[in-house]
This record gives sequence, C-alpha cells and structure tokens, in this order.
Amino acid sequence: MEKKACYYLGKIVSKYSFKGELLIRVETDDINSLVKLKKFFIEVDNSLIPFFIKKCSVHKSSLLRVKFEDVDTEIKANELLKKNIYLPKKLLPKLKGDKYYFHEIINFEIIDNKIGNIGVVIGFNTQTIQSLIEVKTADKKILIPVHDDIILNVDKKNKLIITDLPEGLMDLF
Repeated sequence: MEKKACYYLGKIVSKYSFKGELLIRVETDDINSLVKLKKFFIEVDNSLIPFFIKKCSVHKSSLLRVKFEDVDTEIKANELLKKNIYLPKKLLPKLKGDKYYFHEIINFEIIDNKIGNIGVVIGFNTQTIQSLIEVKTADKKILIPVHDDIILNVDKKNKLIITDLPEGLMDLF
C-alpha cells in the first residue's frame, strides 16, 4: 500500500508481554472502532507492510494492546518498537461542516487576520501534547498550534485556513 493512500494512526510504544503483544498509542478520538480491524500497516524501511491482527483491545483508554499474527516472541516484538502505524484513508468516516483531518489540509494556504499571507501547510506534529501545524513561509518553517482560538476557519473549497495568531508567535521562529 502506498503511504499517500494512508493516514498516520499512531506509533508502537512498548511491548506488553513476552509473547509478542505490543502497545500502540493512537491518534484518534474513536479508539473503540479500531479493535474490530483485521490489519494495520506498519512502516518498515519506508514501506508500509500489512500486519494481520490476531487480537486487539483497548488498554488504558489511549492505547491499543495488539497481538499480531507471526509476532510471537519478544525478539520479533522488539523489531517493531517505535514504528509508525497507518490505515487506508478510505476507512475514515466523512466529516461534516468545517471539521477536517490533518492530511486533508496539506498545501492549504494560511492567511492571518493581522499579518496576511503566512505560508503553506506542509505537515503536522502530533507527537507533542498540543498538535501543531507545520507551515512553510517564504523563508522559514513555523509551527502553529491547532486551537480553536487560533484557527478561525478552514475553507476546504478554496484551500484556505484563516488564523488569528497570538502576538509574537512569528518571532519565535
């Protein structure tokens, strides 16, 4: 499966047992829907490899406890630690209104109410407590927090994001 046809779901963060079970930190509000899936795509050497799920359950509300077929030893589980997990975009439910998935707004233009044109969305950082939009300006890369007080409007039709950046945010970069 090609990476561009998938979305980032999460990361394998630790082993759970000596029999190959793994814990996956996922980036979703609907973790319970994931326990019914039959496979995840794991990024190995820049390729997405399907790993078939033998058993999956929610563990402590933000983690999945997963047992993959053919991963039955601690050694095999160690090889998957810190690997990224992906799912096909077609599995995502359709969003209504101004809601969006991060992958949908790549290449959207950022326009600030006070400053004007800021740049273009090139990616996201979801590894921190606060998700951040990565923006390429004319001469540098900046990070904008994903927050309702900052992101005022996402216009999918015109590929625009209207913001109200906090005073001094641009100076940090």
